[in-house]
Amino acid sequence: MGIEDKIPQGVVLTTLEGVFGWMRQASLWPATFGLACCAIEMMTYGAPRFDAGRWGQEVFRASPRQADLMIISGRISQKMAPVLRQVYDQMPNPKWVLAMGVCASSGGMFNNYAIVQGGDHLVPVDVYVPGCPPRPDMLIDAMFKLKKDIVAKRPMAKNEIEAWEAAERAALVAPATHEMKGLLR
Repeated sequence: MGIEDKIPQGVVLTTLEGVFGWMRQASLWPATFGLACCAIEMMTYGAPRFDAGRWGQEVFRASPRQADLMIISGRISQKMAPVLRQVYDQMPNPKWVLAMGVCASSGGMFNNYAIVQGGDHLVPVDVYVPGCPPRPDMLIDAMFKLKKDIVAKRPMAKNEIEAWEAAERAALVAPATHEMKGLLR
């Protein structure tokens, strides 16, 4: 005897945020940021065997202004870090980041001053894909997990945005890991 009984067949009840989340997850446009061997596996993801076109992701965007998903694949050198941040800043909101491989997630086997120890030191990462290099089917699984998060995520409130921006500013002025004293090497 609720409102669902009074509504005619074919009418769907949802929120506007739910509709937007459904549309966003159905049309992810990735921007590639291939830095090392994981980029080859990312290219395989777009090839006919794995066929990213089945999920509407066959077009990798070369311009960050046309993309809403950044796939960081491979190690990030200190010289490449400002470029990665600039590309991220040029992407329109809402945007998501996927760290593909151990090097993009945690620095991998390169524990030295020249390599950033994880992409999350530069940009907020939404999904981590483990492996060295991860197989394309692992990237497909990560894409489905990201899509589920996009549909479930509600828009951020104003105070949450301000807190996130303050944390991001604090992270950007923090010293580099190799400059910190007292860390185990």
